[in-house]
Amino acid sequence: MRNFKTVLASGAAIGALFTATPVLAQDAAGAEEAEESNAIIVTARRQNETLAEVPTAITVFTADALEKTGIQTADEFVQLTPGVTIVTGTAEAGDTQINIRGINGARDAESSVALVVDGILKTNTAQLNQDQGTLRQIEILKGPQGALYGRNAAAGAIVIQTLKPGEVLEGGVKVSAAEDSTYKASAFVSAPVGDGAGFVISGSYSTTDGFYRNRFLDSKTIDDQEVWSIDGRFVANLGPATELDVKARYADLKGASINFNAAFHLPNFAAVDPAFFEDVNEHPFDFYSNIRPTNAQQTFEASAKIEHEFEGATLTAWALYSDVDQSLTADGTSADFARFLDFTGTATGDLAAANAACFASTAQLTGYPLNAPTFIGQIPVPFIFAPANGSTFGPYSPTTCDGTQYQIRQQSDFSAEVRLASNGDGYVDWQIGAYYLHIDRDVGVSLGADLGNGITRQLYNAPGSANPTTQLFNDDFSTDVYAVFASADFEVSDRLELGLAARYDIEDRKVSSLVPAVFDPFTGGPINPGQAVVGGVVQPIADQSEKFKQLQPKISLRYELSDDVNFYANWGIGFKSGGFNNQGSAAIVDSAFNQFIGTSVLIEDQYRKEKSSAFEAGIKGEIGGAVTFDLAGYYTTIDDMQFFEFFVGPFGLLRVVSNIDEVEVYGAELNLSAEIMPGWSVFGSANVTESEIKENASRPVTVGNKSPYTADYTINLGTQLDLPVTNTIDFVARADYRITGPTWFHTLQDDPNPTLFSGLLPGSALELPAFVGDADYSISRRDEFSVMDLRVGFETDSWSITAFADNLLNEKYLNEVITAVEFGGSFISPGGLRRFGVELGYKF
Repeated sequence: MRNFKTVLASGAAIGALFTATPVLAQDAAGAEEAEESNAIIVTARRQNETLAEVPTAITVFTADALEKTGIQTADEFVQLTPGVTIVTGTAEAGDTQINIRGINGARDAESSVALVVDGILKTNTAQLNQDQGTLRQIEILKGPQGALYGRNAAAGAIVIQTLKPGEVLEGGVKVSAAEDSTYKASAFVSAPVGDGAGFVISGSYSTTDGFYRNRFLDSKTIDDQEVWSIDGRFVANLGPATELDVKARYADLKGASINFNAAFHLPNFAAVDPAFFEDVNEHPFDFYSNIRPTNAQQTFEASAKIEHEFEGATLTAWALYSDVDQSLTADGTSADFARFLDFTGTATGDLAAANAACFASTAQLTGYPLNAPTFIGQIPVPFIFAPANGSTFGPYSPTTCDGTQYQIRQQSDFSAEVRLASNGDGYVDWQIGAYYLHIDRDVGVSLGADLGNGITRQLYNAPGSANPTTQLFNDDFSTDVYAVFASADFEVSDRLELGLAARYDIEDRKVSSLVPAVFDPFTGGPINPGQAVVGGVVQPIADQSEKFKQLQPKISLRYELSDDVNFYANWGIGFKSGGFNNQGSAAIVDSAFNQFIGTSVLIEDQYRKEKSSAFEAGIKGEIGGAVTFDLAGYYTTIDDMQFFEFFVGPFGLLRVVSNIDEVEVYGAELNLSAEIMPGWSVFGSANVTESEIKENASRPVTVGNKSPYTADYTINLGTQLDLPVTNTIDFVARADYRITGPTWFHTLQDDPNPTLFSGLLPGSALELPAFVGDADYSISRRDEFSVMDLRVGFETDSWSITAFADNLLNEKYLNEVITAVEFGGSFISPGGLRRFGVELGYKF
């Protein structure tokens, strides 16, 4: 209940929460209806209806709202949506996790949020935060939406409409310039082609030096980025009742990756240096990597959709091909565990070369200021082995002692759907259909020694090469998905509607290891710990396969209490398929932690499916035509919630997905809206979420803790002005203020835990008891933070000029905290700082 009290304590602010959202129709008929009734037309149930009729809480950004806020990508519109948070781009561009009401999309697993663009479901999480073209409306639905919107909609769905070609020529261009050499440009043109056909071409480009610099390399190597994309859409009437909609897009991104610092949580080490026990919120960010972190992403997709209207129903069929290739290079994480050092003086081969490079790079750093608790001794080994004259380094150090990493994530997929739906003229609206998806995904994580020669962009580099590989995960994942679905919405009476929907999914998954059967030149063991050695020969890892099945029912109810007020309730089952970690993950965790320091962390090479049951009830309506409101409460239980774990140790790094056996989430959400006077609106919303881990075999000590990545509360406040200055010029201003409550990012929270230091200390020169190396993670929670965005300018029917400020108050906050429990600390990434800029627009 603490979170409810926190939000209620802001009663004066919440009492003033009002939201006004301009109107955008989906088609000509909807436009006329919206104009006459001042209603917003949405497609939340796969049909055109007013926002008031939808029996669920939904956030809508219309064309006008998109224009006034400058929204283009998910990280921008999520910040204006109550109960929704996002982490994106901290490790790489395609790395996006959206949390809706306590359900999070685990890194390296499937998303919990469906992305539907112009009626087509996209399947790659790497596309969640990409530019989707010329936007015309965004709808964010909360709660399980799989029965209606398909795969990976356990937490909700993002439904996007882009510009559809019309009967007249139109176009527009926007350019902006801001601090940090940040420049953006976008343009579109829409034109008819003959009778009943037309096309839209959209393009965008952006570049920035980012907010942070690598002090060791003296370059823009932390969060710089350059992105361009082009989208094409062709729509044609093939007859009086048939429409063809063909789309294609290509996007290219180049930038940096792994923009993290480390914060240690070792209270018993604080006597040596207070920085060993550091609150993540007080960390001063500096970057010193000797390896230029890079990120590349190329996206291509093409789709075709055809709709044919029969007398009483509409047949819709579409097919989508998508290919996203991602790669990153970065410094390693293993310096404090001397992964590449030999202490006996008998190093040979690659180990000798790594040893020499580490000694040489460390010698050059004497007196160089580095992130605490780093210090430089006479020999480049962790201080716990040589306390008198040793060194200690965090990850991503300017030495070669921590090695290198090269990662790839390449996915291509083909999907198709056929759906037959009623035309909405009767008392029952229905639909029935089938869906198919095939995915090929190649994931590789290669750790190598840093011999001072940079990174070779290959997953495996043989001993004696410039960047010899010391550990390798490389797996080929194949998935086939089959689903059928149906729904029916009944008009029981003039005031009562009942909706029933269901979807049944079968996901057939396979994995094959591509790791060669060779030895690690540094440890002498297999290059992947999951490989067995029989008779002195490394054995390949066996293939695995599994089917994951789930029925996803959904029931919804709407009762019209009056002409202006509706009560609604809904219940549904959410589903995310299980899958496979990189093969060998379980063996590493067991040997490096459970056997070495006595932990009982449960990690499997196969993680289980996630299933959730969610109930929501609320009331929405309007008062006097100027004030609208939506108040909802929700309760969700999640079985086998998928959660991302990050492990660091003498083996290097490891990314895995685990399962939290049971999580309970409940909360409330409020949206209010009002138009104070013509041209002046004030708006806001609030969400509060309580969560509790009920059972967790992976880490039993975490029972009673909160759901990870879930903010305790979110509050949005703001105002918008659109007032005439002359007959042709309007003054336009918009301010958005977002408060995000405290957030835990790991299941381990106010809990101590042994670390690798706990195992190393008793046998070190210090001969300290194991508990001295235990960590305290009570200081790994992100504090509440608030961000103010402001836009002020002038516009006419054809041009606009806008000055803007992102994070006007220059709030310092954390984007993400990735706790590596057995490492003894967290990897933390900073949020964006203040940035001023100006934007020019022209349209015809």
